[in-house]
Amino acid sequence: MIIGNNLPNIPWQEKPAGSKEIIWRYSQNPVIKRDQIPGSNSIFNSAIVPMDGKFVGVFRSDDKAMQQHLFLGKSEDAINWELEENPIQLLNQDGSVKGPACGYDPRVCQIDGRYYVTWCNSYYGPTIGIAYSDDFKKFYQLENAFLPCNRNGVLFPKKIDGKFLMLSRPSDRGHTPFGDIFISQSKDMEFWGQHRFVMGAEGGWSWTKIGAGPIPIEIDEGWLLIYHGVATTCNGMVYSMGAAILDKNEPWKVLYRAKPYLMRPQELYECVGDVPNVVFPCSTLCDAKTGRIAIYYGAADTVVALAFTQLDELVAWVKANS
Repeated sequence: MIIGNNLPNIPWQEKPAGSKEIIWRYSQNPVIKRDQIPGSNSIFNSAIVPMDGKFVGVFRSDDKAMQQHLFLGKSEDAINWELEENPIQLLNQDGSVKGPACGYDPRVCQIDGRYYVTWCNSYYGPTIGIAYSDDFKKFYQLENAFLPCNRNGVLFPKKIDGKFLMLSRPSDRGHTPFGDIFISQSKDMEFWGQHRFVMGAEGGWSWTKIGAGPIPIEIDEGWLLIYHGVATTCNGMVYSMGAAILDKNEPWKVLYRAKPYLMRPQELYECVGDVPNVVFPCSTLCDAKTGRIAIYYGAADTVVALAFTQLDELVAWVKANS
């Protein structure tokens, strides 16, 4: 079972009749189109969380100058969204204005009642930026977590042994022709250390690189991790979605890792766009009572799409295919 809150208004669509798939797509995808912000070229790889019975999100949008910024969005049902027209303004710790949130691929994680945003920030190369908000009105930026170059910074939703934990993928300045997932620990969300290897790229659909996706989901067996894996083919890179289960108290230990992919680009909106053949999971919504999981993913680096799965089926599949 999911260790967490009940979310009765989770977006949901039943599995198509006769389907044997573990994960199925929302029939009205994409849920966020590329031009829902004036002047945007694309909106994708974005993070969504519940708040006060409704939903908020931090959305990546690349404008027509191909500049990357983070935008705030709000929704009653987590499907129909109102996105703000101006980027999120970051504040320094003293409350002074730092400037618009520049960067890409955000995640949002609630820890002890505070919302933390992590994203790929720029500081002499890509690294992990961190900001926090208590109300999604003011966002205060902290120090970057790591030295460049690094991507896919994903926090755990609770402290373990009194420490914050974050998954990341040390990388390079370019398109990262390599990449394994590591975990780091911090007592104060500022100084990070005790780095541990979690898992690496493997053969088949994820032989080039992997990276953590949504915030890990706490379950009875440990932590359910949905991640992306990349294969370099004769037609370029293909981004797919996979799943693993990590140890509850020592999450650098992998208990199960499914060998098959969970989802691979197949639909037109996943295969055609600014970057073809991309399925890039960034956030989930979970209902502890029913075990329903809604997965938001970037499609073809152009739009945001939605898929669904059931916890018990997914966990059984991961174990059976490890």
